[in-house]
Amino acid sequence: MSGLIAIVGRPNVGKSALFNRIAGRRIAIVHDQPGVTRDRVSAEAEWNGRPFTLVDTGGIGLWRGETAPDVITKAAIDQVQIAIESADAIILVVNAIEGLVPLDMEVAQKLRISGKPVLVAVNKVDHHNAESLAPEFAQLGFGNIFPVSAIHNRGIDELVQSTLTHLPAHVEVSAEAKSPALNLAIVGRPNVGKSSIINALTQSERVIVSPIAGTTRDSVDVPFEVVTDGVRQSYLLIDTAGLRKKNRVDTSVEFFSVKRAEESILRADIVLLVIDAVDGITEQEKKIADKIVAAHKACIVVVNKWDLLEESVRVAREEEIARRETRTRARDDRDKVLTTLGEFGQWIQEKLFFLSYAPVIFASAKSGFQLDRLLESIRYVTAQLDQTVTTSILNRTLSDAIERRQPVSQTGHFLNFFYATHTGRRPHKFLLFINRDELLSPQYEKYLAEIMRKAFGFEGCPIVFVARPRPRKVAPIRRPSSSQTISRRSTHRPAPNRPPSNRPTPRRRK
Repeated sequence: MSGLIAIVGRPNVGKSALFNRIAGRRIAIVHDQPGVTRDRVSAEAEWNGRPFTLVDTGGIGLWRGETAPDVITKAAIDQVQIAIESADAIILVVNAIEGLVPLDMEVAQKLRISGKPVLVAVNKVDHHNAESLAPEFAQLGFGNIFPVSAIHNRGIDELVQSTLTHLPAHVEVSAEAKSPALNLAIVGRPNVGKSSIINALTQSERVIVSPIAGTTRDSVDVPFEVVTDGVRQSYLLIDTAGLRKKNRVDTSVEFFSVKRAEESILRADIVLLVIDAVDGITEQEKKIADKIVAAHKACIVVVNKWDLLEESVRVAREEEIARRETRTRARDDRDKVLTTLGEFGQWIQEKLFFLSYAPVIFASAKSGFQLDRLLESIRYVTAQLDQTVTTSILNRTLSDAIERRQPVSQTGHFLNFFYATHTGRRPHKFLLFINRDELLSPQYEKYLAEIMRKAFGFEGCPIVFVARPRPRKVAPIRRPSSSQTISRRSTHRPAPNRPPSNRPTPRRRK
């Protein structure tokens, strides 16, 4: 048990900036535009050796009894309420420059009803002269008032130390009992159902879902645990903003959302690429897949909203059967109708040929179709990520593959394979000692990767080959100098098994 601290307040008072300062890294998007934060953004933090969970929330901008103007605002307010109910201590953030406003009083009244300990952080006190503005906020009815500056890191330590006193006693967990969480980044175009998949897996309204594209802005970390056959596996689901084309990123908020999504790919162990079953594969899916391949990340392709396509697939199957019976026209690849999951999966792998190592799962977050199979696929790819290959079997496999098929060389050289070793996992890296590194072309690396997958599996996992040319061990030929020649003659000794000669040394003619 570590305790949970929630940061709340009205819009645009610096909650996300304070969240990033306490967490010690940039997680939440900070912007002057009100209402940027919508979901609950959480992070595991530590202060002077004391771990805790920190939660950033959206701004409370509604009066008592006022209804939300849209579904996103209503969902954001619900997320704030959930954070308040689950928190052990609350930091209420106010703006020292704007002073006490009626909406601050409204937020304070909501927090008093919760009965949780509340500490007031008077933000934007950037210099000593501004500290005189803090006593005004004593009217909120909370005794703990702390003038702070999230931007300039003023007063943060005193605020956090006082907040930690309200958390439950920390229980140390042994290193053996801790299981590292597996990072799963859910990426894709806007409005393909990424947040819906997270809510379906966690069976909760953890992130905001709406039909409006671009609802998710921050990268939201959602802890998730699954118990299978008595074994508990911890996951960290990372919900990301939709990756759209650069020329369609209109605002700086969208720009930072895209950057957070790209950073989530880099810190993920496995990336779930979500595709809309109705829209199929577009050019943007190929670009996202290219980012995954460039980052050398394990991947699973999730075709969501399969329930919407199920009826059309049934009709297409009936039409296909009718054509076969009537034989009204010849069938070819252009007229072929995809009617089974297998055919759809093969079609997707052909379109995303550079991501062909990724398994394809058809699912529906709305109906729960094959979500259990998605979890099974995640467990299987995780096992593939953690496997090791013995050196003897690895060298035998690669040696046979190279002897079977030599790479094409423009200069007429042959690839001489000396040795290989498995140097890393996540991704799997193999160091190859060969005679010439230029002979290991991308096409030949693909051939070797296919051989490795047939021999060892590695489904869903990228394979990286690192070529290291073996240096030539030929000593250069040097002519000895005259001094070296005299020295060698003077130190010459006869062979031990050969008796010395008694013949006199002949004289040289003048």
